[in-house]
Amino acid sequence: MTALAATVNAFGGVVADPASLPSDAGLFSEVLAEGLERWGAEGYKVVWLEVPIGKAALIPVAVEAGFGFHHSGEDYLMLTRRLVGGAFIPPYASHYVGAGGVVLNERNELLVVWERTHRHRGRRYYKLPGGALHQGEHLVHGVIREVEEETGIRTRFEGLACFRHWHGYRFGKSDIYFVCRLAPLTEEIRMQEAEIAECLWMPVVEYLASEEVGAFNKRIVEAALDGNGCLVPTEVEGYSAEEREVFMPRH
Repeated sequence: MTALAATVNAFGGVVADPASLPSDAGLFSEVLAEGLERWGAEGYKVVWLEVPIGKAALIPVAVEAGFGFHHSGEDYLMLTRRLVGGAFIPPYASHYVGAGGVVLNERNELLVVWERTHRHRGRRYYKLPGGALHQGEHLVHGVIREVEEETGIRTRFEGLACFRHWHGYRFGKSDIYFVCRLAPLTEEIRMQEAEIAECLWMPVVEYLASEEVGAFNKRIVEAALDGNGCLVPTEVEGYSAEEREVFMPRH
């Protein structure tokens, strides 16, 4: 019988190597039992078990051995089992992150959209273009991409105006939505028809007075137009711009 290969993480836990998991459920049951006994004797607190989707037949065996679900991806399921009562298991991601762009042209017109998902309301509902960031995507890149995808307008990032924190969002997760000030580099609208019902340049005064605009959208536009509180991407010694974004007041 070959023992399960594993590494140790920062939380006093042992992480089983997915490549070392046998495909046979009976053999897996034996090597898992041996591993749990050995890791417990060695003083580890938690066992992390990543099961590839191709070996999903092993999941009932792990559950029978006391493992619970932690999170999943498209091609795996992560399970955990405490070896010490009350041992800390860091929770999985709890938030979505999105961004919207306040794009103002030289004629003091604001770029706005009416999403097809809001057509059921029976009247137009104008909001800022924007959406969810992709995994591993920086905020600056994400909001520029979203605005261009929805409206066809290319932009330049100017500053971070404010953000909204909202609970009870999709699948019970929370949501953080950043509002960014962007400068248009083009003005010809090429609307993404699959998601957007209408896209236009609207005078800011008209937008802020419109009954077809919610109070929240009006307030975040006002915050972005104020500009005094805008945060800008800032280089910080010891921080890699490729891995981390830092926003601070402009000097």
